Amino acid sequence: MAFASGKKAWGISDRSGRRYRLREMKREWNGLLVGPDEFEPKHPQLFPINVGQDPQALHNARPETNLSEQRAFQYGFNPVGFKEIPGIIDKNDLVATGSVGTVNVFIPPIPLGSSATGSVGTVTVVIT
Repeated sequence: MAFASGKKAWGISDRSGRRYRLREMKREWNGLLVGPDEFEPKHPQLFPINVGQDPQALHNARPETNLSEQRAFQYGFNPVGFKEIPGIIDKNDLVATGSVGTVNVFIPPIPLGSSATGSVGTVTVVIT
């Protein structure tokens, strides 16, 4: 398609609306057609940075050895230990267990103005 030479053509700036010679106008990176005194090049921060890959896997990785020995060691973390995982971790000696037997409380009818005392019995601690 043929176009006119435009030697004497005028253009209107997209930024300011001022009149410029069409042959002197410049197109910016955002598509605006502006005069030479209004032209602003693209700021370097607008150029995307080529970011490389972020490798996370190891090449030719090998599994750890002696896992059974590592898992047999019992760590004492908060609160006391960790639970046993069947097939992976044996019963954990660091997990606290406790039990309370049967407690019977008998409260006879107390007349008004009287006081009463009670007791639970004895507590024994068995360490294996």
